[in-house]
Amino acid sequence: MIWTRALAAWGLIIACETVLGALRGALVAPAVGDWRARQLGVPIGLAVIVGVGMLTARWIGTRTTGQRLAVGALWVALTVAFELALGVGAMRLSWARVLEDYDLSRGGLMGLGLLGMFLTPLLAARWRGLDRRA
Repeated sequence: MIWTRALAAWGLIIACETVLGALRGALVAPAVGDWRARQLGVPIGLAVIVGVGMLTARWIGTRTTGQRLAVGALWVALTVAFELALGVGAMRLSWARVLEDYDLSRGGLMGLGLLGMFLTPLLAARWRGLDRRA
């Protein structure tokens, strides 16, 4: 049950992130440029991820730190797979273009966003006080 609910929560995250990406491309990128818009999208997207994590923490039903970190790892793996499938596959972006978002030395913030995503199930459970019931 935990894994089905974790997948559903991830689906909600990806739906929200997809809408944010479309809005970013249509509204923000023309004003500040594509690269800066992608950088700005990471903290905004992470706020959405944390919000979904907070809303779904109890419902997902994890009880241990290990389960929460496993959910975070699942979310990260699925997100990277989704991004590669969408970026390289569907949108025909180059590998270099996709990977530049992960290059922290050049200002790419995606790696930090994914780290935040990985930690979200653990932190959301703590912030919601779910550690006290275990």
